[in-house]
Amino acid sequence: MQVGFIGLGSVGGKLAGSLMRNGVDLVVHDLDAEAVAGFVARGARAGGDPAAMMAACHVVITCLPSPAASAAVVDAMLPEVAPGKIWMEMSTTDAAEILRIAPLVAAKGGAVAECPVSGGCHRADTGNISIYMSGDRAVFDTVFPLLTKMGRRILHTGSLGAASTLKVMTNYLATGHLLMLCEALTVMRAAGVDMATTFEAIAVSSGNSFVHETESQLILSGSRDVNFTLDLIQKDVGLFQTIADRTNVPLEISPKMIEMLTEGQRVLGHAAQSDRMIELLEAATGLDVRADGFPVELVDDEPEEPGYEVLVKR
Repeated sequence: MQVGFIGLGSVGGKLAGSLMRNGVDLVVHDLDAEAVAGFVARGARAGGDPAAMMAACHVVITCLPSPAASAAVVDAMLPEVAPGKIWMEMSTTDAAEILRIAPLVAAKGGAVAECPVSGGCHRADTGNISIYMSGDRAVFDTVFPLLTKMGRRILHTGSLGAASTLKVMTNYLATGHLLMLCEALTVMRAAGVDMATTFEAIAVSSGNSFVHETESQLILSGSRDVNFTLDLIQKDVGLFQTIADRTNVPLEISPKMIEMLTEGQRVLGHAAQSDRMIELLEAATGLDVRADGFPVELVDDEPEEPGYEVLVKR
């Protein structure tokens, strides 16, 4: 199976790397020529442009920073879509865009696999990230061997649109906990509690989370480089808010989060690392919320294993 991968950024580059590491014949494309050259040096082939890649490949994967970017790439690929070809969308995107584009692909005889990921860049790098997949079961079965090379836990979430809806929900939850951790750590520093003890106290408590186990370490080390920027977080929380607006669910926390992130972008920069939100509180209080003994980057130490399907309990 000839596979194309478009989008070699912080997540896409790691997913594409997992495919290569596991023996997939890969054609790649990105607006960053250096990123393409790096993959070519490792044995991939340059795809040239999205249309050429769809013409040459059975499956073309996209992992792009916005719904608009994905739409532009699919528009370019559509003339080359034919029966048996699959567009696999691994971007964090708007479910409404998936549902808009899918009939255009189907009209040409192609199929859509909606496959966003969750778990952080460090787990994408090792093939241990989680993957949601929405689409026909037959399409799931076709792309499943590829998914098992990129991720550990793979959940078929049903019909198209479900995976993207779930994905922005999980990013909303993760962002909420990041903002709360920034406040919690700052208050503990102000109260004179040891930061290493604070970290362990949260880790063994009901207040623990994946975000604490990962991003709190980068906050405390001072590196504050989780490889996920405020513009991307703002996009994802905004997509969650859009779902709430469409479904007439009145929210209070989400609008406040958007307000806080907007202020973070104003002060820190539009594409500042998201865990730098702690610096707004440091500036407001004059405190330094750092501690010795924490890593400056995240490393996934879970051994890579073939992925497997997670079955929904009913």
